[in-house]
Order: sequence, then C-alpha cells, then structure tokens
Amino acid sequence: MAGTDVDSGELIGRVRLGDERALAELFSSHRDRLWRMVQARLDRRLRGRVDPDDILQEAYLDATRRIAHFPGEGGMSSFLWLRLIVGQTLVDVHRRHLDARMRDAGRDVSIARGGAPGASSVSLAGQLVAHLTSPSRAAMRSEMEAQLGRAIDSLDPIDREVLVLRHFEELTNSEVAEVLGLQQKAASIRYVRAAARLKAILVKFPGFADDMT
Repeated sequence: MAGTDVDSGELIGRVRLGDERALAELFSSHRDRLWRMVQARLDRRLRGRVDPDDILQEAYLDATRRIAHFPGEGGMSSFLWLRLIVGQTLVDVHRRHLDARMRDAGRDVSIARGGAPGASSVSLAGQLVAHLTSPSRAAMRSEMEAQLGRAIDSLDPIDREVLVLRHFEELTNSEVAEVLGLQQKAASIRYVRAAARLKAILVKFPGFADDMT
C-alpha cells in the first residue's frame, strides 16, 4: 500500500520532535490515500461546490496545529492519525455547508473511530455506478444508482463501512481492524461476508456481475 513504508524511521522521528517540514513530507506521501477517503465520504450535495484538495489543505493545517499529539512509538500509525484529522475536517465541512437539521444516510456519523462521515447506501451506490463508463451503461446511471442504493440499504451499516474502507479507501485489513476497533480476524471475516452480500446484490444489476472479485 502506497505510503506505508514511511511509518517508521528518521522521518517519523522528526515529526515526533515537532518538525513541520517532516510533517509536510509525511502528509504528501499519504495524500493519494487521504484524497480517496475524501472522495468516498464527501456528501454528494457538495460535489462541485467543495474541492477535495481544499479539504486536504485544511486538514494539513490542522495537523500542524496538533503535531504535539502525533502518536508515539507503538501508537496509531501515522497514516491513520492523518486520516483521523481528515475525517474530522470533513465532518466540519459538512456542518458548515449543510443545514445541521437535515439528516440523511449520507451524513450519518461513521461507526468508525474518529467520527468521519459514514459510508451510506447512497455514497456506495454512487461510487459503484461511477465505474460504468460505456455510453449505453452511462445512460442508465441515474435510475440504476437509485435502485442500487435501495438494495444496498439491506446491508448492515458496518458491512457498508468495511466495503468502503477496503474497496474505495483501499485500506489494508489491519488498518480496517484498527479503524473499526476490531480484531484483525474479525475484520477479515466481516469483509468476506460483506463482499459476498454485495456481490449477491450486484449480480441482479446489468454490468456489475464481475465488479466484486
């Protein structure tokens, strides 16, 4: 997984000493993964209004303010610490741009540690339908997305979360386990079951039979 090789060594030591230049380098090394997180969890009503790069910049500035709380040896990995800050920034962005009284699945707080916006049936369906690129399939996107979203509602919320963490954020099983507060074996079992349930849903929709392998 890109970026995981920087979670030890001289760079991490410098960040622990409060070196902001080292933090900037560390953040840059994890930027692609953090960007995928924002893309997966940004409320769809904000797409086109809020730039994911701006969210990452805001999160980076927050990380510099919190550098004294960077995890020590044996604590949370540097990536998951940065992911936690990005998730909290994303929650703040949602609060600023969306009416706090309007509650929907796309704005539910995640069951994952840190309170990042949760994985919803709407966001998961949107991510899946986005993979349909041919003109004939693209024409069906809107209707299929709505139908798929309703079908995904039948999944347990933690199953949706595991799928987003593994497939769209591309976290490792050990990272998923830490984010969700599970044992690695339990996280692996959850993922296998969730993937099987999603595949059973996808095979009912044209063009999705081979998407979950």
